Amino acid sequence: MSPGYIFPRLEGFGIQGVAFSPQTRSMATSLINHAVVLHGKDDLRYEEWPLSDEIGPGQVRIQIKAVGICGSDVHFWKHGRIAHFVVEAPMVIGHESAGQVVGVGPGVTALHVGDRVALEPGIPCWEHRLSRSGSYNLDPDIKFFATPPHHGSLCNFIDHPAYLCYKLPDNLDYEDGAMCEPLSVGIHACRRSGVSPGKRVLILGAGPIGLVALLSASAFGADCVAITDLRQEALDLARELGARVTQRTLHDETPEEAARKLKESAAPDGFDIVIDCAGFESTMQTALAAAAPGAKVVLVGMGQVEMKLPLGSASIREVDILGSFRYKNTYDTCLSLLSSGRINVKPLITHRHDYTEKEVLQGFETASKPAETGAIKVMFSL
Repeated sequence: MSPGYIFPRLEGFGIQGVAFSPQTRSMATSLINHAVVLHGKDDLRYEEWPLSDEIGPGQVRIQIKAVGICGSDVHFWKHGRIAHFVVEAPMVIGHESAGQVVGVGPGVTALHVGDRVALEPGIPCWEHRLSRSGSYNLDPDIKFFATPPHHGSLCNFIDHPAYLCYKLPDNLDYEDGAMCEPLSVGIHACRRSGVSPGKRVLILGAGPIGLVALLSASAFGADCVAITDLRQEALDLARELGARVTQRTLHDETPEEAARKLKESAAPDGFDIVIDCAGFESTMQTALAAAAPGAKVVLVGMGQVEMKLPLGSASIREVDILGSFRYKNTYDTCLSLLSSGRINVKPLITHRHDYTEKEVLQGFETASKPAETGAIKVMFSL
C-alpha cells in the first residue's frame, strides 16, 4: 500500500499494517460453483466455474445470494463489447451483488464467517496516483467486475478483498445489498452536482439509473425533482417514488421545446442541477437549455461518444458541465440511507428469478426488452 490517500476501510480488512506471508487459507474443494459466463456476442452460458482451493491474504470468500442485471451486462451480451472493452475470452457476468461470508483469508479480522455483505465491485490499484489521491473510481488500472478481461459475480462463490465487502444492517436483505451498486451511481452523481436542500433538480431518463438518481436527490433534500422519459410506465413509477413533476418526452419535439415545458412546470428560471442519465445528444441539449444560470449539468449516461452542444450559451450563463463515472466511497452512505428508510429500492425490482440455467436466460431476455416487459431491475436469488 503506497502512502497518500488512505481508503476509509482498510484497517482490520487485511490490508493496512499486516505483514503477509505467502501462505493462504485452505477451504474444502467440494463447493460447486456455477457461473453465468459470456463467451461472446449472444453466447451466454450457465456452467461450472473453477474455484481456488485457498483464500488469499486480505480476501474473503462470499457465497453470492443476490445479483441484479445491469444494462451493461445486457449490452455486453448483445454486442460483445462496450466502447473499447471487448469480450475476447470467456467472462463471468454481473457486478451488482451481495452474499454471505463463508471463509476468510490471512489478515482479515473485521469480517467473520456468517457476515452478510454487499460487494463493491471495483478493485483499485493502490499504486496509481488517482487512487492514492482519492479518485479510485478513475483509476485506469481498476479491476471492475464484468468489465473485460475481469470476471464478475453472477456465480455461487467468489473471493473478494475484505475491505470492499460491507456488512448489511440487520433490517436489510441481500436484494438491498445488491442494489447498493446502482444506488451508488445516483449517490455519486448527486454529490458531484451538490444536491442539497432547496435545489431544483431535473433528471433526464427514468431507467434504473435515473430512478436511483431520483431517490438520491430526494434523500439529499432537493426541493423539487422533475424527471423525463419516453415511457409513461417509467414516469408513473417515478411519481410513486417521489418525483414532483414527470414529463413524457415526445419524439417530434425539439430539445428547446422539451426544456421550455419543463421549466414552465417546475422552475421558470431553470433548474439548479440537471442530471442526464440517458447520455444522448438530444438529452444533453435539453439539459443545457433547461439549466438555470450558474447551474450544474451532470452527464451520467453514456449513450453517445460525440455530441453537438450549444456550449456558447452554456458559457455565458456559467453552466458547469460535469462528468460522473461510477462512484467512490458510497456504500456506507447507501446502507445508511436504506437502513434508515430514507430510500427504498424495492419498487425498482420488477422481476425476480431463481438461479437455474433456464431462469438465468429468461431473466436476461426480460432485462433486454424493457419496453415489452416493463423491466426496471431483474434480480437473481442464488
